[in-house]
Amino acid sequence: MARFPFRRAVRLLAGGALLGLLSAQAFADPILIKFSHITADNTPKGQGALMFKRLVEERLPGQVEVQVYANSSLYGDGKEMEALLLNEVQMLAPAPSKLEQYTKQLQLFDMMFLFDDMAAAQRFQQSEQGRSMLRSMEDKGITGLAYWLNGMRQFTANTPLREPSDARGLKFRVQPSDLQAEQYSALRAVPRKMAFAEIYQGLQTGVVNAQDNPWSNIYTQKFFEVQPYMTESNHAIGNYVLITNTQFWNSLPQDVRAELETIIDEVTTEVNRQADALNEKAKQDILATGKTELITLTPAQRDAWRKAVAPAWKSFEADIGSELIEAAQAANQPQ
Repeated sequence: MARFPFRRAVRLLAGGALLGLLSAQAFADPILIKFSHITADNTPKGQGALMFKRLVEERLPGQVEVQVYANSSLYGDGKEMEALLLNEVQMLAPAPSKLEQYTKQLQLFDMMFLFDDMAAAQRFQQSEQGRSMLRSMEDKGITGLAYWLNGMRQFTANTPLREPSDARGLKFRVQPSDLQAEQYSALRAVPRKMAFAEIYQGLQTGVVNAQDNPWSNIYTQKFFEVQPYMTESNHAIGNYVLITNTQFWNSLPQDVRAELETIIDEVTTEVNRQADALNEKAKQDILATGKTELITLTPAQRDAWRKAVAPAWKSFEADIGSELIEAAQAANQPQ
């Protein structure tokens, strides 16, 4: 019987193993990231999700695929967090109020008239205190990746809102936030928690008769069609927290995760840069319809609103952290 050289056998086996590994890599399915959100494509969040998809598929071709589901087309307000924790979606960008049961710190962004403008909010979010809040949910299986700005929030109502007393008795739609509800109660208004997708019908039927959102949402969801008055109050920051499933994120190959982090930083910078322009355009598009009257609060009127809602903050300070609130207030003064 002919003898088969041992070294040649090893080389053949090694070569076969390598070929098998390369073949497996060549035919392996890409990592799938499902990105679900509740707003339209032509909003800051919608644009950010699409930019994230484009950059990921340009830089990680064949390795990562991103599927974007806008306008609650995959999951709505009530189901998206459960889906993330089950890894049925891998990325969301909810409002901070949706994360209240996972961390109390993010309630800070529901404090009305806390920030003077978007620049102040951004200074706080980029600070060490602001960044630390992104890590406050990891023990619950949620990793915060970034803050995406969406402009300042504005009031719309079926009656003019100038002074805090004008809110008395109105039924305001609020997000699932106890702090938001408490502030409207301090105004002697009636807070009603309602999913984003239900606001238009709620306003149309009178279930609620006032709400607040950034201009881009007011325009794309057509709230102005059923609200004769808008108040440019700039009373709260409209922002989102880009989040992922912690176990999914930590399971990614290190090089893939590093590239995704780089892309997220780039997208965040662009989303935040464009937020002002997109909201200003939405505001002008609403005014061009002639369907609603715009009211702009004076500095004195804004101060009156702030004083009216501030007592509601007291019972939430311990959960949020007084040091975080002080850092947010300090961000109103540019260094």
